[in-house]
Amino acid sequence: MNKRISGKNVDITTTSSLDGLLGQLRALIQSSRRQALRAIDVVQVQTCWSVGRHIVEFEQGGAGRAQYGSKLLCRLAERLLAEFGKGFDERNLRHMRAFFQAFPIWNAVRTELSWTHYRTLLRVEDPVARKWYMVEAAKENWGSRALERQIGTLYYERLLASRDRRSLRLEAVEKITALETTPREFVRDPVLLEFLGLPNTGKLLESKLEEALIEHLQPFLLELGKGFAFVARQQRISTESKDFYLDLVFYNYLLKCFVLFEIKTEELTHQDIGQMDMYVRMYDDLKRGRQDNPTVGIILCAGKDETVVRYSVLHGNEKLFASKYKLVLPSEEELRAELIREQRALPDAVNGNDRPSLKKNSSDRGK
Repeated sequence: MNKRISGKNVDITTTSSLDGLLGQLRALIQSSRRQALRAIDVVQVQTCWSVGRHIVEFEQGGAGRAQYGSKLLCRLAERLLAEFGKGFDERNLRHMRAFFQAFPIWNAVRTELSWTHYRTLLRVEDPVARKWYMVEAAKENWGSRALERQIGTLYYERLLASRDRRSLRLEAVEKITALETTPREFVRDPVLLEFLGLPNTGKLLESKLEEALIEHLQPFLLELGKGFAFVARQQRISTESKDFYLDLVFYNYLLKCFVLFEIKTEELTHQDIGQMDMYVRMYDDLKRGRQDNPTVGIILCAGKDETVVRYSVLHGNEKLFASKYKLVLPSEEELRAELIREQRALPDAVNGNDRPSLKKNSSDRGK
């Protein structure tokens, strides 16, 4: 059957058949991707459990190995990082050791869950509650965000204390349904990408997460209405031999000072604090005018498990100015709430194609 539309003959039967074929291929490809991710999850969970087992057995090897003591994980991490990447840093090795200690029998581990699930489960101290959350997450097909939500709201403990468990379960289902699960949910955990050994994948992911956070933080600060004027994004400041790039720079005309923002996608380190202190001092030397108050530096760390906001030590440590800026700059609570809200939207932001790229003018950004 043909139908004439806008001067052209359209074969409706052919068009319908093509749409049907595309639908079948789409379902096939999506299913294959899910299977691939599932297989990766299983291998990663088993690898992490086995790494934890080997570490524990080595530590229990007797006095001959006691000399390694608390430095064991540090030494292992140093070697493994050089060969396999940061998925095997000291913090993750601690998680792997704790994983084996919490689940010493491999047959008790539910392979339907990912490594991200198990790192979340390790926060539950009560072994009975931990096992219940594990079984329930596998049975109900909870994503890692849903599991995190259930643990955070003490779902198991409230069920034990409730007389109306049916209503509580219905409420929980409604709440976690709103947490949309996508095949790319694992993007929230760069460790998986590091585990795969793909070159530079972790760095690419971090840059996109940072880019999304920066873009959303900028309008948030401007909307606060506390004297902020936007100055620059990725502003370059240079020494005689190196270039450094500041994530966001504002000027606050109430405080009469520049405010520097650095966004980190990992846990805050002393290197981050030292870096910001250097940026503040450099900015004071290179950009600050005679009428300007000391520059303020703010470090925001948007991690998966927690959000940490840190104000850098003010150059000169003027107590009066410190008291004043706390009243004008956004509070830690405001920044934390905004970052958490934007983190929940990051999967869409990271996968979107309408974000401008951050062009680097130097291989050394001081990050």
